[in-house]
Amino acid sequence: MAEISNELIFEVLKSMQARQAKMDDKIDEMSQGLQAVRLSLNSVRQEIVGVHTELASIHATLIRHEGRLDRIERRLEIQDAPTL
Repeated sequence: MAEISNELIFEVLKSMQARQAKMDDKIDEMSQGLQAVRLSLNSVRQEIVGVHTELASIHATLIRHEGRLDRIERRLEIQDAPTL
């Protein structure tokens, strides 16, 4: 069996250190990508909340208009014509 020298161990450790540095770089890239996805997701959430708020406002306006129309119809004594 070949004798294991300090130089051989050193070379193996250097290659392992280089591979670990590459893995660290990949992990950093993935972390940055994940951060970008989180930011995008938060902006989408904010946009959805804005849309829900707008829809609620439109709904409230429609309800208010419907009530006003009902009062007008009652005052004018307007009734729906019977369907034939």
